[in-house]
Amino acid sequence: MSDRPTLQSIREAKHRLQGIIHETPLIESRSLSALMGGPVKFKPECLQVTGSFKIRGAFNRMAHVAQQGGAGVVTASSGNHGQAVAWAARYFGLKAQIVVPTTAPAIKVAAAEAFGAQMEFLGTHSRERLERAQQIADEKGYVFVPPYDDPAIMSGQGTIGLEILDEWPSVRTVVVPIGGGGLISGIATAIKALSPDVRVVGVEPKGASKALLSRQAGKRVELSHTNSVADGLISLALGTLTYPIIEQHVDELVTVPDSDIIDAFWLLFTRLKLVVEPSGATAAAYVLKHRLALEGPTVVVLSGGNVDPHKIPAMIPVV
Repeated sequence: MSDRPTLQSIREAKHRLQGIIHETPLIESRSLSALMGGPVKFKPECLQVTGSFKIRGAFNRMAHVAQQGGAGVVTASSGNHGQAVAWAARYFGLKAQIVVPTTAPAIKVAAAEAFGAQMEFLGTHSRERLERAQQIADEKGYVFVPPYDDPAIMSGQGTIGLEILDEWPSVRTVVVPIGGGGLISGIATAIKALSPDVRVVGVEPKGASKALLSRQAGKRVELSHTNSVADGLISLALGTLTYPIIEQHVDELVTVPDSDIIDAFWLLFTRLKLVVEPSGATAAAYVLKHRLALEGPTVVVLSGGNVDPHKIPAMIPVV
C-alpha cells in the first residue's frame, strides 16, 4: 500500500463504508450565509456515527486488519479516534485497547468503554501515548492503528471530500480543521484530484499552530507544548505522512484564538441547533470572523460533536 491516500483508495473506502456510516448532508443557514457574505454550507460530521468523522478512517483501517486476520488493535487518542476504533473493532469482533490522556473528556472515554475497549490513561502529550500504544502492540501482537498518520485512515477521511463534490459541484472553497492532519490530507487529496481549482483552507487553534509554523519554516515542526479549548486538535506535530500532503494540496493555513472558537460553538448551537465540540467548530470560527476571505460557495467541515457537558458552562459568555 502507498504511504499516502489516492483517489482510488478513497473511492474504495467510500464503497466499504456504504451502509455503515451516515453520508452527512450539507446544511445551509440563510442567516449565516448572509452574515458571512456568501453561500456557505456546513458538513455536520457531529451527526456521524460515534459523533465525529473519525469512524470513516477507523472503519476503513479496521476492515484491512480483519481481512488480514488480526486479533486486536491498539491506538492512542484524545477521544474521538478512540471511540471510532472501539466501535469498528466491536463490529469486526476485534479486541481494542485505547491509550488516552489523563485530560481526556469523560464523555469520550465513557463512549469508548461502552463499545468494549480497554482504556489506559497516560500523561497529556500525544508523543508519549503513541509510544505506549506501540509498546502494547509489540507486547500483545495487536495491530497499532495511528490516529491520522496512516494511508487507510486518511483514505477513509477523504470520503468527506467525495461527498462534498457530489452534493455541491459548484463549491469553490472547503475549510477544514487540522489536528494531526489526517482529515485535511484525505479531503484535500480527493478534492484536488477531481476539482483542482477548489481552494482548500486548513484551520488550527493559535495554541497549537504546528501546520502554519511548519509551512513558515519550510519543514515539519514539532511544538514543545500546545494549549486550546479544541482538545482534539492539540497534537504537537503533524504526521510524517500528513505533512507533505498538506504542503502539496492545502492552499492556505490559518489560525484562530480560542475566543473565536467558543463564539462559533454558540452560533452553531443557536442558529443551526447543532452541538459541535470546540475542535469541530474551529473551521467555522475562521469563516465567521473572516467572511471577506470567502471565494464563492464555501463548505465548512464540522468535524465532531462530542462535547463534555461539564465544560459547557465554562464557555458561556459573560454578559
